[in-house]
Amino acid sequence: MAASGDQVDLSPLAGVKIDKHSTGGVGDKTSLVVAPLVAAAGIPVCKMSGRGLGHTGGTIDKLEAIPGFRTEMSLAALFDQVRAVGIGLVGQTGNLVPADKQLYALRDVTGTVASIPLIATSIMSKKLAGGADGFVLDVKVGDGAFLKTKAEAEELGQLMVAIGKNAGRKTIAVLSAMDQPLGKAIGNALEVKEAIATLRGEGPPDLEELSLALGAQMLILAGAEQETSAAQARLKKLIANGEGLQVFTRWLAAQGGDPQVVEDLSLLPTAPIVTQVQSSKRGYVGAWHTEALGLTSMRLGAGRAQKGDPIDHGVGLVIEKKIGDWVETGDIIAQVYARSQAEAAVAVDEVLAEVELTPTPPPVLPLVIGYII
Repeated sequence: MAASGDQVDLSPLAGVKIDKHSTGGVGDKTSLVVAPLVAAAGIPVCKMSGRGLGHTGGTIDKLEAIPGFRTEMSLAALFDQVRAVGIGLVGQTGNLVPADKQLYALRDVTGTVASIPLIATSIMSKKLAGGADGFVLDVKVGDGAFLKTKAEAEELGQLMVAIGKNAGRKTIAVLSAMDQPLGKAIGNALEVKEAIATLRGEGPPDLEELSLALGAQMLILAGAEQETSAAQARLKKLIANGEGLQVFTRWLAAQGGDPQVVEDLSLLPTAPIVTQVQSSKRGYVGAWHTEALGLTSMRLGAGRAQKGDPIDHGVGLVIEKKIGDWVETGDIIAQVYARSQAEAAVAVDEVLAEVELTPTPPPVLPLVIGYII
């Protein structure tokens, strides 16, 4: 499958090139944090990313929320940029793994879209064609993920790691929880703002935790560090001293984006209507229906029901309460960013239906569930 179309040769770039892939979730903007941090640590990041579909967002859509940001360029220009800035991220070429498009059409009509071996080959064929020396695979599990159970996620992770290693690529899978949105923001410009805050050291704790976990494995696969604790400490330092944010800013400028957005978030697209969602009862947040939250954000215009649908970069949701938080009647549990009052009203009702409040606190589950090596 990987050899059925274009294959990228990254050997002209010096150093060990490590790619990160997420199986998709709600509010997952880790690439916007991890890529500049890893580049700031001296590991070249040269990556192809995709667009969002359904309840999951796409990294390319998030980057295109930044005024002027270009996600298409020639390979020669991409390589020049990576040499100069340390990082480059573009959309997938049209002729990357055409066999996957053929197989996906067959899966759609044969009821095998959810087949874990076929998911593994679809993901890994694109990764192999992208040319990286190694892969860190973020395999998400829970209500907001494609795979709802740990057993399914482990099966997919083991298959993808085996495929990577059989192809001679260093590969590790990180199982991470997607039983609630990652961070607070769901929606393109809102997620860019949250990624910038995280690079400042001011982001949500869960987003920073997962970004450090994934980034540390990228450093280890690249041979820059040996131990997870040392690798995470190195990345934390790059947040604290501002070097990660500096790389992010240079990256935006190199791809035509307005670097002023880093200092002035108002330059990012903003929805005209912002409505607060107030709880109608009290209790602990026992669960979020995370996939449903992603679909609410999609219907506001932040995502696509089908390929080719336009994206509204300014709309989305900000979830103010995490699982385990106590909520009083009238407390703000979320904010809706919408184009119209009517759309906002519908989204408010949906968000209220997508949270479960319980009289006792729920068990606290780890964000990073485990590693498959």
